[in-house]
Amino acid sequence: MNEKTPEISVDAAAHVLFQERLGGWPPSTFPTKLLDAWTSADTANAERLAIAFPEYAAAISLVRSGAQGIAQLRAIAGDS
Repeated sequence: MNEKTPEISVDAAAHVLFQERLGGWPPSTFPTKLLDAWTSADTANAERLAIAFPEYAAAISLVRSGAQGIAQLRAIAGDS
């Protein structure tokens, strides 16, 4: 199986950064609720969310990877 990493949009990068209080900008209602659900999800439900929303999963993975991932998200979001 050849799975490629999903492209992270400017908005998804900024929303995840904002959720983690690392910059970005606030999302609208649905992404806010989605990210809130993600932070409280157990592993099985987080995996389900990742299937449905792969760009957010990729952005969350980057932010959780540390300083280099956060820098990548900031670059995508145009956030310095």
